[in-house]
Amino acid sequence: MLEAKLKRARECYRRNAWSEAHQLLSLADESAPLGAEDLELLATSAYLIGRDLDFHQSLERAHHVWLRQGEQCRAARCAFWVGLTLLFQGDAGRGNGWLARAKRLVEDRECVENGYLLLPIAEQCLGDRDAEAALAAATDASDVGGRYGDADLTACARHLQGRALIQQGRVQRGLQLLDEAMVAVSGGEVSPIMTGLIYCSVIAACHRVFALGRAREWTFALSRWCEQQPQLVAFTGTCLVDRAEVMQFRGAWADAMSEACLARERVSHAGESKAPAAAFYRQGEIHRLRGEFAAAEEAYRTASRMGAEPQPGLALLRMAQGNTDAACAAIRRVLSATTEPLERAKLLPAYVGIAQAAGHMDEARAAATELDDTARRYPTDVLRAMAAHAQSAVELAEGRAEAALAALHHAFELWQRGEAPYETACVRLLTALACRELGDVESADLEFEAARGLFERLGATPDIARLDSHRNRTTHASRHGLTSRELQVLRQIAAGKTNKAIAGELCVSERTIDRHVSNLLTKLDVPSRAAATAYAYSHKLI
Repeated sequence: MLEAKLKRARECYRRNAWSEAHQLLSLADESAPLGAEDLELLATSAYLIGRDLDFHQSLERAHHVWLRQGEQCRAARCAFWVGLTLLFQGDAGRGNGWLARAKRLVEDRECVENGYLLLPIAEQCLGDRDAEAALAAATDASDVGGRYGDADLTACARHLQGRALIQQGRVQRGLQLLDEAMVAVSGGEVSPIMTGLIYCSVIAACHRVFALGRAREWTFALSRWCEQQPQLVAFTGTCLVDRAEVMQFRGAWADAMSEACLARERVSHAGESKAPAAAFYRQGEIHRLRGEFAAAEEAYRTASRMGAEPQPGLALLRMAQGNTDAACAAIRRVLSATTEPLERAKLLPAYVGIAQAAGHMDEARAAATELDDTARRYPTDVLRAMAAHAQSAVELAEGRAEAALAALHHAFELWQRGEAPYETACVRLLTALACRELGDVESADLEFEAARGLFERLGATPDIARLDSHRNRTTHASRHGLTSRELQVLRQIAAGKTNKAIAGELCVSERTIDRHVSNLLTKLDVPSRAAATAYAYSHKLI
């Protein structure tokens, strides 16, 4: 009877019917204590249905059974998995204790487990930004995996090598190693838990370096893997959040919102501590872009309560609400606390826009320059597009429309290649303003229409209003021959600022402002600054 239960349980395990396998193995264990191998199966099925406590208890029991049988290497393997997963959960004390136990068991032995114990060392080195040490540990682990023909160890070590190379700035070689590891993972050569861990780690690494094409490819491969296992709970929440981010980037905002909602439901049962906060943040982003500001604020606040940083989304929300002081304070605060270049790169585009809106052009220019430096160090298409986009915005704001157009053309090509409709629309709006600045009214109108069409298709209500405002203001101004820079100066005059103050705000010389003021008085055919202010209000130039 017991053997029949075990046979059926093992068959369920082979079919990836994790919940059934767990139930049957648990029933068998109640009849008679399971052996070490069946305890490992019980532990794996528990992990995959989101029962972390059962996982650790079963694996610890397997560890002790192997020890009693004199199988120290097998016992060390169990100790490794207990320690590693405890570290992932933030339990550093117990996690390191179990890893130390595993190391003690095999320190005088030649076995594959020595290679496994190099993996957390490589991971720790990556966290400490010691890419050279991480690469050395991962390379040694890969050699051990190859020597023993262990697919799990080899794939994991290979992906850690890739991450270390990326951290060194050797992006393309690093991505190639990630791809190589994923060939084994997606081909079914790797065990279930290691498969899920590597999928999630590789996708995160791709997002980190803005290799969004690869992130999209591996995210949907992970989705297929999850869908083939209806009883799988582990990894599904993280997968859904990743899918939501990919869908948002590609302009499928309704689908992205649905995925984020589903992720919140799934992770409440899966113990994926980071996924719920990330899901709320993703919802906040979509609400903000749609103009649903109250819902966006609630989502950002919930993400923050759950431990996620709500920036730059919350700062961008404040800017959209017209509270530039709060937006500036928030984005400056989070940037000052962020030192890693790729993490700063996630914040810099928002900083450029917020600083520009607040009139702090020196800060906007510095942020755009830093973003360009990062894109040169980690030359992925998305980072290069972000840098060109930011640079063009600064060039245009400072009155250099021709230079802005060159950067905009580069950004447009890259965003289109990356299938990013929202960013493409934003670039086309800036292109329209640059064309209008240069007197090419027809091209400007074409760009305005193209941008508006994209924003409408996405449902980007605030951006439609922003576009219409720009178009109306520049249309009124162009009737009187004013350039965008002259219109900027006119607004500053209307605010009561002196030429010296305007020069400081726009980060140009006072002589340049004197020239702009003289030109706009001539074009408007008015005798004084006061008359120009009155004209601007009466003709809706402000």
